[in-house]
Amino acid sequence: MRRFERVARAAIARAGALIRTRHGGRHAVAYKSAVDLVTATDRQAELIIIEALHGAFPGHGIVSEESPPRAARSEYVWYVDPLDGTTNFVHGYPHCAVSVALEHQGVLVLGLVHDPLRRETFSAQRGGGAQLNGRAIQVSDVDDLSHALVGAGFPSDRRDQAGVYTVVLREGIERTRCLRWSGSAALDLAYVACGRLDAYWEWRLGPWDVAAGRLIVEEAGGRVTDFAGGAHVLSGVETAASNGRLHAALVTMLTDGRARPADSSDSG
Repeated sequence: MRRFERVARAAIARAGALIRTRHGGRHAVAYKSAVDLVTATDRQAELIIIEALHGAFPGHGIVSEESPPRAARSEYVWYVDPLDGTTNFVHGYPHCAVSVALEHQGVLVLGLVHDPLRRETFSAQRGGGAQLNGRAIQVSDVDDLSHALVGAGFPSDRRDQAGVYTVVLREGIERTRCLRWSGSAALDLAYVACGRLDAYWEWRLGPWDVAAGRLIVEEAGGRVTDFAGGAHVLSGVETAASNGRLHAALVTMLTDGRARPADSSDSG
């Protein structure tokens, strides 16, 4: 595991340095959908990471956001998001991350979320706890949702499904202390792990978005499930994360929100 982490850390440091150098500049933007962007920096950062991982571990599978998956010839699969928060990056908004996770026989065993602008690296190994820049972190002890700072995110179909998402958002506004929508799922999960957020939810994340952050939350003492409180699926539709103490209330809030009729005046 030490070699896996050493290679991954070196790769995300190089990708992060590229992102840091490019941040605040002008970027040629391609559109994967009306609101889902990709830049040359995404692709170049991805190439740095994939070449490092494939070079060190040629038999490992790699599932990355901007490239076709590489089939595994072993029991290991890497999940790579080279630039989580591309919209923020394009606008010069200083909140984005590199996310890399390793799965062994279907179990996440290593997770790294690197914020190149704040020079913060969140990390976890299965059974080894979670760290921020090498120091142990843990989730918050907030046990009342009305006192919680909660993150949320909305997927690329948000214009077409605005009415559906808005009713859940309203539940969050009514039941929490305050909401934050940061534009980086990897950092939202990392922030739950270190107590900057008390809970977080989002729809339709890719496995590269959530794999590293999920392990970091779990190793920091938190929980990650679907919106009903069931087992979280990396390629699933729903991600609900919390410090654990708030999880039942978070699930109830999300369940109640989904049960409310969508506001047709808000839909795309």
